[in-house]
Amino acid sequence: MNEAHPSHWRLIQSPPSSGGWNMALDEAILEAVGRGESLPTLRLYAWDPPCISLGVAQSVHDVDLKRLRTKRWNLVRRSTGGRAILHTDELTYAVIAPINNPHVIGGVLDSYRHLSAGLVAGLQHMGMSVGIEPEKQLTEEERGNPVCFQAPSAYEITVKQRKLLGSAQVRRRFGILQHGTLPLKGDITRICEVLQFNSEEDRISAIDALRNRAATVEDLLGEPLSWERAAEAMSEGFRQALDLQLESGDPSSAEVTRAEDLLRERFANSQWTERI
Repeated sequence: MNEAHPSHWRLIQSPPSSGGWNMALDEAILEAVGRGESLPTLRLYAWDPPCISLGVAQSVHDVDLKRLRTKRWNLVRRSTGGRAILHTDELTYAVIAPINNPHVIGGVLDSYRHLSAGLVAGLQHMGMSVGIEPEKQLTEEERGNPVCFQAPSAYEITVKQRKLLGSAQVRRRFGILQHGTLPLKGDITRICEVLQFNSEEDRISAIDALRNRAATVEDLLGEPLSWERAAEAMSEGFRQALDLQLESGDPSSAEVTRAEDLLRERFANSQWTERI
């Protein structure tokens, strides 16, 4: 494709899909964008069935696989770092751009600070007053916490001192992928039902801590917000805050074909998912 203006981006709104497919498609788009075959992309999507995603370096032993199978939830390993997340009843975003795009130039935190303007604007369009947590050093206990939404992280987004949106980023030689999850409704502590704990007392303590630490959009607004309305607000936030020209589109046939290969080779392959 011809070189486009760096603020000319593609907007993809995907139907709910499995965890493996969502991760494979993000990776396939990253490869295509990095080669200059596709526009920089803001992708908004959802998950079906519910899925636990592990950080790229997280141990699969943090998850109780028997409990997971009983619930018929999926398990996938992300390409990005961080800790376990339960994906259900949420809006997930992915920002995918060439490494030299001005919206992602700099280090990881530099680009995250810049992209956070779009996230904050999106949440404000949903009716929330938003804060960004400053960079902080994690304690040994926090580093070992298997739950993403319980452990603090640099530049997470909070509302009323409760974590609402966390993100993770991976950088390749040719491009970056940053994705994150916005819980819309439901019990934020459900993830604790399928994680490994030394005792049931520890599980109960984790549930209490997570309930105090994190929230859903419905918790904070006091009323439900549909996925469609959240997606509209988020895309408008990115459009305005980053001055993007968003062109609605779909994954290319080449991206879909590559995602099918990545699904088979990696994201639906137990050798990848259970490698640690």
